[in-house]
Amino acid sequence: MAMTFQSDKLLRPIKLFLMVLVGLYFYSLFMASKGGFASEFLYRQWLEMVFVLYLYTLVYVILKPGKARALLAVMPIFLLYIIHDVFYLIYGKVFRFTNFSEVPELLQIVPLTSAILLVLIIVLPLLLIVGRGNYRQPLTILLALAPLVFLAVIIKTSPTAFATSFKSVAHEIVKYSDGKSVENNGRLAMLMYREAQRSATLEKIEPYRDREQYEQQVTQRVETIQQHITPRNVHLVVLESFLDPRLFKDLKFSQSPVHPDFEKRFGDKLGLSISPVFGGATAQAEFEVLCGVPAFEKLSSVEFNVFTGSRAHCLPGILSALNYRTIASNAYKPNFFNAIPGYQGMGFNELQFPVEFYSAMPSYLHFGEPGVEEYLFDKSLLDQNLGFVKAHLQQHKDQPMFNYMMTIYGHTPHLLDPELRPEIIQTRSSYADDHLQRSTNQFYYRSQAIAQYVEKLIELDKNSLIILIADHVPPLRNGPNTFKALRYMDNAEHSTYYNRLAIIENGQVVKYAPIHHYELPDVVLNYLTTGQHCQTQACAHLGKTTTPRDARLGAYLSLMAHASE
Repeated sequence: MAMTFQSDKLLRPIKLFLMVLVGLYFYSLFMASKGGFASEFLYRQWLEMVFVLYLYTLVYVILKPGKARALLAVMPIFLLYIIHDVFYLIYGKVFRFTNFSEVPELLQIVPLTSAILLVLIIVLPLLLIVGRGNYRQPLTILLALAPLVFLAVIIKTSPTAFATSFKSVAHEIVKYSDGKSVENNGRLAMLMYREAQRSATLEKIEPYRDREQYEQQVTQRVETIQQHITPRNVHLVVLESFLDPRLFKDLKFSQSPVHPDFEKRFGDKLGLSISPVFGGATAQAEFEVLCGVPAFEKLSSVEFNVFTGSRAHCLPGILSALNYRTIASNAYKPNFFNAIPGYQGMGFNELQFPVEFYSAMPSYLHFGEPGVEEYLFDKSLLDQNLGFVKAHLQQHKDQPMFNYMMTIYGHTPHLLDPELRPEIIQTRSSYADDHLQRSTNQFYYRSQAIAQYVEKLIELDKNSLIILIADHVPPLRNGPNTFKALRYMDNAEHSTYYNRLAIIENGQVVKYAPIHHYELPDVVLNYLTTGQHCQTQACAHLGKTTTPRDARLGAYLSLMAHASE
């Protein structure tokens, strides 16, 4: 009889925790159906489950015995999950500790009834737990809290060691998506990991953190540019995986892979730019193009993940200080690469995401239903942007604009709709890669869409600067092996980092010397100052010897010190 009693006493907490896991699973399924984190990866989140077990045990120990004890013990866990998911659904980004400061803003955005409900969901469980605390056993409570306190101390005092240890036992931390990292490892586990990353960042950049001095430097730079500037519109388009198949030396085609309209417009005047990445991590390319410093990855594997929205004064910020309307139009989900804080920190004063993915701000962008291709075709995006530019030119005649756009079509696996865009080009080579075959056909259709966009944009805004640049080459089916086998860029050193660049100044295509992505802001500022900027700067696109990459580390750390505040 005693044996049975002891067995039941042991099995009861196990059953309770299994019920918690089942509850979390069905909760995750429900939130996934509403557009939240995918739930099929829940089985991978063993670190998360260990922490959930600890939290459940902690609150259970703190509470007085009673019938509601088990229910109350699970409330903080679901509360933390709800905070993560509501934040993700509304803001399109993963919740971090620093986002607690945004809760008041969140409550202003949601309808009043929803805000009240949200407050009740958060406050009532906490009040119940506080009211049911077993304060007659303070030692038990302190012992239960000890692991949590120890974890917090480690994250704050030894963040690099914690992050390294976490990565060694966790599932994949996806560079390009905070959301997928959460799906792989769990909400609470990634919350701790990102906080450790932030703490490690603060240690490394503390010597560079002097906001007053930084603002003075930016002000001086703006004043220098303002002395020579001719305010003209700038249109900068970063093209997802825009691969020119003609750069493969050992690849043949059944017909020209470039559309005649594109060939007529650009001819042999396409340039080259060197991306910081191969095959992925678009945000790294965006960071260099917009901030003008190399993506050293000293603070994070993706610089965007460190941005908090604090002013870093990248190119958009400089132009905003010069009275430009700075708009970032991104064709995909705002949670990718921590895009919202990234763009805000860079200085964009307007963010545009497809309304299907982001409803916190009004947007002109619609993603629609891409069908089998999965991603919005360039022409659909570019046509929408033309309408936006036309409206700006009519409504803001006296204000110049920085029109930045990030496309998504062309992303791996390069699917084509056989009815809308059939594969009309056959590739021939000694090294088969079906992704390259499809990418080549995409290039044909994309080159047509780009040519039409440029043509119409020149009609609307001839005296402007138009730049089109690929973020990186795609990984294709076999990664670097395909590029090497087919002699991309004739297998020159670092050839897989070379990407197409097109520049149109006042309606005329110009070709400059190859540059790095982080040297693109010099092109913009030199154009706006009618050549004066490069009188004092060694601009690579003019063929001048520039500052070595490593010598730019100080500028990088200074920028990141303020971007991560």
